[in-house]
Amino acid sequence: MQACHVQAELLIDVRAALGEGPRWDAPRARLLWVDIEGRALHVWDGSDDRAVAVGSRIGAAAPTAGSEVLVALADRLALLQDSGELRELVRMPHGSELRLNDGVCDDRGRFWVGSMRLDEQPDEAELYRYDGDELVTVLTGVSLSNGIGWSPDRALMYYVDSTTRRIDIFDYDGDVSNRRPFVSVEPADGIPDGLAVDDEGGVWLSLWGGSSVRRYDPAGRLDATVEVAAAHVTASCFGGKDGRTMFITTAAPDGRVYACEPGVSGPPAAPFLSTAPSDAEPTSAR
Repeated sequence: MQACHVQAELLIDVRAALGEGPRWDAPRARLLWVDIEGRALHVWDGSDDRAVAVGSRIGAAAPTAGSEVLVALADRLALLQDSGELRELVRMPHGSELRLNDGVCDDRGRFWVGSMRLDEQPDEAELYRYDGDELVTVLTGVSLSNGIGWSPDRALMYYVDSTTRRIDIFDYDGDVSNRRPFVSVEPADGIPDGLAVDDEGGVWLSLWGGSSVRRYDPAGRLDATVEVAAAHVTASCFGGKDGRTMFITTAAPDGRVYACEPGVSGPPAAPFLSTAPSDAEPTSAR
């Protein structure tokens, strides 16, 4: 794409405490996003935004092949049903001093999700992968796990541990290897948070404290910026009917959702494809 500078416009005037994790659910033409500290999943249908209380901090959400939504709660992964009930899938192997944070599905339908300490002490969190059957620890010694995304050819995975102030890159073949730096961010520019990868391989990085989303081309060169009228920009995704709309979440003191057309398309959210274990009983949100 050509270098550009775009101003995002207000889309959803809801004051979230910690808006995060926008995901475009293409089959249902809706935007899923979360308010972590508000303990709610938000569902925007193109006109109305509906908040569904989940009774726990919620770090991320993902569509599924059915009507349920996969939610990453503080200490477990669960399926949120249309009724508002939760069906637990797996408990996380951490204590109450940690919670799950950002997460996203790969093109195989597996959910990648990281954790963080509530007090943000470094090097004590993990990055996990869950396929509906097995929970695998991918990385240890993580501090504040955030953005995850893949190149269009699925040969690379991008990852943000915010305290490192950079995007890292892995070779990807279903698993990850050969971690190395991709882009570093100066402290004055903000803290790296969520990311999205467009159809041309550009990596869009949200900057907490930077009031912007920056695009880096596949060589790591900055070539586009979306300005956002909020200090704490947390994450973005592509969606809309043609995949050319960027949705952007923010945190307090703003907490609203913004949108723009940055001049390039991106893929919708990949769905979580497994619902195992099937014999679990639904539970109330708590």
